[in-house]
Amino acid sequence: MNYMVKSYGNNAGKIWETLEEYGPQVQTKLIEKAQLTEDEFYGAIGWLARENNVRKDRRTYKIGETNLTTEIGTNAGKVWKVLKKRNDLDVTTISRLSKVSKKDCYSALGWLAKEEKISAKIAVRKK
Repeated sequence: MNYMVKSYGNNAGKIWETLEEYGPQVQTKLIEKAQLTEDEFYGAIGWLARENNVRKDRRTYKIGETNLTTEIGTNAGKVWKVLKKRNDLDVTTISRLSKVSKKDCYSALGWLAKEEKISAKIAVRKK
């Protein structure tokens, strides 16, 4: 398993554990309690959505059958089309080329990481 896939999976585990311990959480509290950046959070949500393990009701995330498949799965398809042509791009460029917002791009990358379709060549910039 490559580093990026492992990283997204570890972050998904942090979200899962936080939801298990504290129950449903709004995004800001979930990010804070899981000790993730916003970008890491979105990637982890994409991973968990692909696993069918997280749902969002209004502003609250919780463990359960996902209701995010249409949104994140569709964006993952757009991002995948870009990555099939060239996988050495940074997230900002992937976002621009796929016409997917940056946060949605991270969720799509999390989805694709769960499918082991991304590689360490994608440049993920830290804030």
